[in-house]
Amino acid sequence: MNGRREAAYALGAYGAYLAVRAVVWNDRGRKRAMENAARVVNAEQRLGIAVEGPVQQAAMRWPRLVDVLNAGYAAGNVSFSVGWLMRLHFRNDPDFRRERVAAIAAFLGALPFFAAFPTAPPRMLDGYVDTMASRGLNLDHRHLVRFYNPIAAMPSHHVAFAVVTGFGLSRRARTRWRRVLARSYPAVVATTVVATGNHFTGDVAAGVALGVFARRIARHVVGKAIR
Repeated sequence: MNGRREAAYALGAYGAYLAVRAVVWNDRGRKRAMENAARVVNAEQRLGIAVEGPVQQAAMRWPRLVDVLNAGYAAGNVSFSVGWLMRLHFRNDPDFRRERVAAIAAFLGALPFFAAFPTAPPRMLDGYVDTMASRGLNLDHRHLVRFYNPIAAMPSHHVAFAVVTGFGLSRRARTRWRRVLARSYPAVVATTVVATGNHFTGDVAAGVALGVFARRIARHVVGKAIR
């Protein structure tokens, strides 16, 4: 497998992400993001799914747990998903292409929503806790925001990747308990992103839908190529 080609795919996808960030990360975009976040809150309240506050309150009872969740959000999820793909690539695994297509589909599939509906995360709103800031890590630091889009909460990239990775691992699991663990991974990530104040329940639901869609795209693209 061509490592340079894979690196080009990754850099191209990241470049598209940064291009969207450049379009929305300005005063007008940040204002729209706060308004859209308020719309998400109102919609969740009408539907009775606004559980972010209680989830955060429960998590905050255990400071050590919050530290684990913060680490999982900041680096664990992405590292696990990327590490899974790298492992398949370096082993020349026949499943690599399908998993890579699914990951890129999930990554790029969110970009039109980030551009059209920029959404601030709960931690930027009153009434929610920024668990990372409470531990001294400012996700909105001017140097850090050069590398990611702080107003891209809807849909949740983290959850979409967790669905792609979790179900990819599930397909390869040789025992029942490993399949259960793999399929539980998206739920663990969903709880993490809500408890840390980085996503709304609606973002999570949209991330699940995106992850499922990405896996179907990958199955269709790779299956068609094989035929």
